[in-house]
Amino acid sequence: MPYELPKLPYAYDALEPFIDAKTMELHHTKHHNTYVQKLNAALEKHTTLQTKPLAALLTDLNGVPSEIRSAVRNHGGGHWNHSLFWTIMKKGGGGEPQGELASAIKGSFGSFAEFKAKFSADAGALFGSGWVWLTARGKELAIVSTPNQDNPLMSAGGHPIFGLDVWEHAYYLKYQNRRPEYIEAWWNLINWSQVQDNLAAAGK
Repeated sequence: MPYELPKLPYAYDALEPFIDAKTMELHHTKHHNTYVQKLNAALEKHTTLQTKPLAALLTDLNGVPSEIRSAVRNHGGGHWNHSLFWTIMKKGGGGEPQGELASAIKGSFGSFAEFKAKFSADAGALFGSGWVWLTARGKELAIVSTPNQDNPLMSAGGHPIFGLDVWEHAYYLKYQNRRPEYIEAWWNLINWSQVQDNLAAAGK
């Protein structure tokens, strides 16, 4: 299989009490794993595509055969999005970023508080299921929302360095319909050093 479900960098209960262990287990082993399996199934007869990095497939969906394009978009997007999502959280995270990332956020949004307020508002207002992203073009940062399992790679919308899953499966067991409560709790988990690494990689 060209793609595999990545291991989480922490135990399922590591993000308690902000994200419960059962949600993490289901989110990883059921939802994310399904995206991986269905992406592999779509690519089964297209061996030349299996060797391309997933990001390259997603940035050139028009180059994917029409009969599997939707599957690659939906399931490839789901795999890429979740693979990033797991890494930008950690036990004992939160607080505020430092260094270059902090400076870039201040330069693009005025302050970290203004960035957090806008990001949270966009996440709360997103209709239905989707993601909210912090994207980078050099040192210019932007907040971008996408539906379903889309991401900004698909629309040349900058490189995602940070993202929040606002599908109900990400929070419903603990928070039910209280999405704003989930969003506020999630800020206590952010692995800012990983987001800083993502920013540095995006600039290369």
